[in-house]
Amino acid sequence: MTLKQICSVKDNRLIIHLPKSFKEGRRVLVVVDDELNSRQDKMTLMQIAAVDPLFLADIDEIEKDFDFSDSEEK
Repeated sequence: MTLKQICSVKDNRLIIHLPKSFKEGRRVLVVVDDELNSRQDKMTLMQIAAVDPLFLADIDEIEKDFDFSDSEEK
């Protein structure tokens, strides 16, 4: 099960309310991200990615993977 929530922190504590369908006794992975990305933050990250050589190489590879399927008749 994957659950994503935005929670408030009070007195440096975090309470996560799990749905009733969650099976008790299971282990979970909790990732804390203390910053909600704004639209401007996302735009800045996209601008950085637009000149990142590794990201651009990945995009080129994806384009090559789809060259054949894009050229097929519909």
